[in-house]
Amino acid sequence: MARVALEIPKVGLVMENARLVRWLKKVGELVKQGEPLLELETEKSVVEIESTESGRLVEILLQADEEARIGDRIAWLENDAAETPPVPAVPAGAATAHAPATPTAELSTPATAASGRIRSSPAARRLAMQNALDLGHITGTGPRGRVQLSDVRRSIEARPAPKGAAYAASGVQPLSSMRRALARSMTLSNATVPQFFVERAVDWSALRARRASVLVELPSGAPRPSVNDYLLQAIARTLLVLPALNATFSGDSDSTDAVLVAASGTHIGLVVAVENGLLVPVFHDAEKMGIAELARRRSEAVARALQGRLKREESEGATFSLSNLGAGGPDRFTALINPPQSAILAVGRERDCVVAIGGSIHVRPISQLTLTVDHRVADGRLAADFLASLVEVLEGDSWY
Repeated sequence: MARVALEIPKVGLVMENARLVRWLKKVGELVKQGEPLLELETEKSVVEIESTESGRLVEILLQADEEARIGDRIAWLENDAAETPPVPAVPAGAATAHAPATPTAELSTPATAASGRIRSSPAARRLAMQNALDLGHITGTGPRGRVQLSDVRRSIEARPAPKGAAYAASGVQPLSSMRRALARSMTLSNATVPQFFVERAVDWSALRARRASVLVELPSGAPRPSVNDYLLQAIARTLLVLPALNATFSGDSDSTDAVLVAASGTHIGLVVAVENGLLVPVFHDAEKMGIAELARRRSEAVARALQGRLKREESEGATFSLSNLGAGGPDRFTALINPPQSAILAVGRERDCVVAIGGSIHVRPISQLTLTVDHRVADGRLAADFLASLVEVLEGDSWY
């Protein structure tokens, strides 16, 4: 029999580490090559990882809620191939993902070991220490009462607020993989992309009327088109007419090799707020979709984003993004570009405003639109023309 090591694969261009959500196989079970083996939380979503080998799962080195880096060993399989040379012992102080844990001990040892140490994951111990929590007072939900990261989080949330004062989270909180990825991306955006902003008000009266008529005609059970669906469609239409922002900047600004790469279609991202961060499902070839199709795809993509289960192809390839904080959002805000995209549109909350139209006073539903643009891709005149054209589409009477 030969022992084969399984390692953390790379999923995505910027992935550095990942958190294990759960194993789909148990120690002792047979695994086929290409069969789903575990779920990993990457910087963008939760993905199923398939086994690269066939054999019997004999040892698990990484437990649920623990993190590991790309290439870290997470499990051992045994198959009928020739025996491989023994693996050198892991020196003290090495990464947790490499520290062997005998499966039989994991299944039979109680939460409190003979030494008196509480059985817990490294991530759970760190978070408990940072929040001055005693692991002995936390009920573990892992194998044989093992305290996991989720158990510590529940204990933190269940703590009563101090008397006479509002509850405030204290201590240093570790960043999730998604939050680290967001921090890197936004730091890169702010440091390397020259960004400027243009703003314009939009009157939603025509779109309100159009949406109301569409809702009446919808078949039972069909997703209801939202304002975001109309915004996605309007952006796609405007990009077709003014394609300057439907491109990405590539290369070093100081080099003669720097180029603008035009997109083959309109690929628009929609920023979705999820726990511990943001996800941006991308609607490829949005210009080819009617409003009903956009509503269906948006509904499905947002649901997968909220569950952390976006497909890889659903989160890549956008040149333009939309960020709408909804009715509870601010009157106006600016958004940072998500590299390598060239622009992002921020939509303020809708308000009834007094406006002058044709010399008369009217009350209309108004929002402020703020367009952030990569100055390497377009200048102020192009950005202003784009925003004016977009508002014209949104306030017009003709839709797909």
